[in-house]
Formats: sequence, C-alpha cells, structure tokens
Amino acid sequence: MKIDLTDTTASKVNKALVRGRRAIGTPAVGMVLTMVIVTDEENAYDSIKAAEEASHEHPSRTLVVIKRHARTPRERTHSRLDAEVRVGSEAGTGETVVLRTYGEVSEHADSVVLPLLLPDAPVVVWWPGDAPANPAKDPLGALGQRRITDLYAVENPMEVLEAHRRAYAPGDTDLAWTRLTLWRSMLAAALDQARATVTSAAVEAEADNPAAELLARWLEARLRVTVDRVVTAGPVVTAVRLGTADGEVVIDRPEGPLATLTLPGQPSRRLALKVRPTSELIAEELRRLDADEMYAIALRGEATKEIPAHV
Repeated sequence: MKIDLTDTTASKVNKALVRGRRAIGTPAVGMVLTMVIVTDEENAYDSIKAAEEASHEHPSRTLVVIKRHARTPRERTHSRLDAEVRVGSEAGTGETVVLRTYGEVSEHADSVVLPLLLPDAPVVVWWPGDAPANPAKDPLGALGQRRITDLYAVENPMEVLEAHRRAYAPGDTDLAWTRLTLWRSMLAAALDQARATVTSAAVEAEADNPAAELLARWLEARLRVTVDRVVTAGPVVTAVRLGTADGEVVIDRPEGPLATLTLPGQPSRRLALKVRPTSELIAEELRRLDADEMYAIALRGEATKEIPAHV
C-alpha cells in the first residue's frame, strides 16, 4: 500500500503510517530499529531496494531523506516536504517513508526525521553516496547509534578515507570495511592452520581501492609487519600474501566468486569468496549496533592495548 502526501508535515506522515497499518491489518510491533537513508534521486531506488531486502532479517522503519535542490531563487525560498508512505508488501517486512525536502526544510531535515523515529529503538543512518566529512557531527548522523558510509561511492576514496580517519567517532563504519569480512575470516583461519609467525605481507588490488587500504592497515596493526600495496588490474582485492619462515600463505582471487588458498606444505584448495550485494552488507551491519573497534583499528592503522594483537 502506498500513500502519497504533498506539502505535508511529519505529523501528517505519522498519521498516514497509522492509517496504512490499519488498512492492511499490520501492527507496528516487531520492528527492531529505524534506518535513515540520506541519498539523492539517482541512488534512491537501489538503496531502498537494499534496505527492504535487509529488512527480511531486520524488520525496520526505513526513512529515506532526499534533499531536492531548487533550480531558481524563488524555489529556494519555498520550503516544502513531500512524502511517500509504503507499508505491507511495498516495504519488505517493515515500513518505508520517502521524504523529499525542498528549500529550508532540507537544511533542517533532522527536525522532520526526529518525530518519525520508532520510540525506544536503535537508529542507524546510512549514506549510500556522498557523506558528510564528519558523520557523527552531522544533524542527521547525530540521531544514530551507528553511521554507515561507503567509500566505493565517492569520487576520491583515498582522500575521504583520511577524512574519516580524522573524524572517526564510535559508531562509525563503512561498507568498504564490511566487504572485507570474508577476507578477514579466511585469513584468520589460514593463520590458525599455518601456525607460523608472519614476517612480511602484501595486499594486491586495483589502484586506489579503499577496501584494500583498510585491509593493509588492519594487517599491519594486527601482525605488526609492513604490508606492501601491490597494484593489479582488479577487480577490487585480488590477493593477500603473508610470508612466513615455512613459506607463503596466499589467498588469491583474480576474478569470479572462487579463491585459491595456499598454505606451506599443503595442497591448494578452493574457497567461496564472492563479491556480496549491498543488501547483504547492510544486513551484516545491522546485526551489531555497538562500536566496531576493528574498523577503528583498520582506519587508524594502529593496534590498541585493550585488544590482543592477533588477526
């Protein structure tokens, strides 16, 4: 069920949500969080689709904030809020509200979002495209316990990575880091089998790949070795090589969903290492709402005393 509202208010949007739930006979109970997506028209469809797919695992109220840019000076002075309320099969297993803001409303979008948050439920803010330099200080970002950005979606990912490093606050994370979960788990399992001290390391990836840089920094912090960055044709991260006294531990994925694991003195084996869709990455991030300390370590490229220095 869809309800379109033009030149509306947050109060009217809330009433439309209640009306929609009553019409389809679905109560609001069962939703575990509020996801706020801050995007533009270009990325709105894909981000809403990913959030709705993730809602099958994490039923949530999704608030999509699209800040529209006025074309004329007259339009810039006119404040307006349009909304599209989706409930039932139109919104996965939760509710979706698409909020289009115009004029001064765009500068105070947090005042529109705040009354629409689920009471006593965590808030996650996601920027599928360009994000503020300091997400925790952004008015919308300040509403969230977790703040998700995506370095793959920006024009200069390495510059933005450094900005994120300087502005990091507990609760920040990035989908470039989430894309490394399978790599990190496989590397940890491989070193458990190798039982050898790592003396050198290399990460191979396409140029200016933010996930590869995060992986290299994480390995440097955990293994306390210098990690070489090797540029390949890609796509994304293609291999990790860890040197030991017994030989190299290698995970090689030049392309496709399969990788090859090579351990000293053992036959090579094939591993599933696919590039996961955005919906899976978002679903993973929603499984934990506390601060991601491992991301902080990778972002800063340094270990902390509180966390043991093993992979």
